Amino acid sequence: MKIIERFEVPYYQYLDENGVLTDDAPRLAQNFQALLSIYQTMVAVRVMDNKAIALQRTGKLGTYPSTRGQEAVFVGVGHALKKEDIFVPYYRDVGTLIQRGVKMSQIFQYWGGDERGNCFPNEDFPFSVPIGSQTLHAAGAAYAVKFLKEKRAVLSMFGEGATSEGDFYEAMNISGVWRLPIVFVVCNNQWAISVSRKAQTAAPTIAQKAIAAGFSGEQVDGNDVIAIVERTTEALQKARDNHQPHLLEMVCYRQHDHTTADDASRYEPKNLREQEWKKEPIARLKQYLEKCGEWSEEKQNILEKECASSVDSAVSEYLQVPPQPLTDMFDYLYAELPSAYQDQYAVLKQMEAKKHG
Repeated sequence: MKIIERFEVPYYQYLDENGVLTDDAPRLAQNFQALLSIYQTMVAVRVMDNKAIALQRTGKLGTYPSTRGQEAVFVGVGHALKKEDIFVPYYRDVGTLIQRGVKMSQIFQYWGGDERGNCFPNEDFPFSVPIGSQTLHAAGAAYAVKFLKEKRAVLSMFGEGATSEGDFYEAMNISGVWRLPIVFVVCNNQWAISVSRKAQTAAPTIAQKAIAAGFSGEQVDGNDVIAIVERTTEALQKARDNHQPHLLEMVCYRQHDHTTADDASRYEPKNLREQEWKKEPIARLKQYLEKCGEWSEEKQNILEKECASSVDSAVSEYLQVPPQPLTDMFDYLYAELPSAYQDQYAVLKQMEAKKHG
């Protein structure tokens, strides 16, 4: 017998749960201007998240997927992306999207059932609710980038449940074969709705799934935003420069139900969420900034008031958006309306006329 290959999966953490830096921390750890911006964005995302849940509970928003406890993943990735890169989200990417120019009111609009909120700026892709299908779209975009000889990268985000889907494996495989400029980011929050991480795969890590596709994967502490920004930035640069695909597994914990239509108390072990909360990302970065003299409770109070005001303004903007005409459900589905639907269309037009008459 001989060993023909050996593989390893590294794990990265620079800021531990007590807000203490490791000796090999990157320069970002001393870039307080950047860290303050990242921290403020994470706080804003949590304030928005709380408001979205309240809106859903009062019937002003549809089913909504919380990002609580996962803010570092989405904000960190958004900070690492360059404007010219292409972002392919799933449905929990609020912290990334608002850094890509998407308005909070637009995100509320989408989760309120208005598809007009799903048109994003630049060349970023819209929300994808089907599990894992967007990874194939991302691979296609990455192929186009390479074919056109453009120096930019594609980043696709998804949960660890998507890594059990065929679409994910196919996207990974073709990315490795064609050496595409793409970065796959797994937000491993330990749950695919009610299915635990252990029940989803026998692989010790999600990151190692990249090895079979012919490229590297790594684990990152998903509560350490410094590590997330640093590792995502490096992976994106390698994708741009060398057409080198990469898989980043961000290990964190979902601090809310899967969506507002779920009740995790039926399946989540007791006290586990409380244990994991000790590692949550916002308090961790706050501790570090306070130790460095860059943050205080006074600044925190001001920030929270500013965030609450901004979110309230976004809610007002969302609630004031005029509803779409009922006939849009046909107008944007068919180039020519089939005869079978003409009577229904006429009824909807009459309803619209009455509404405005």
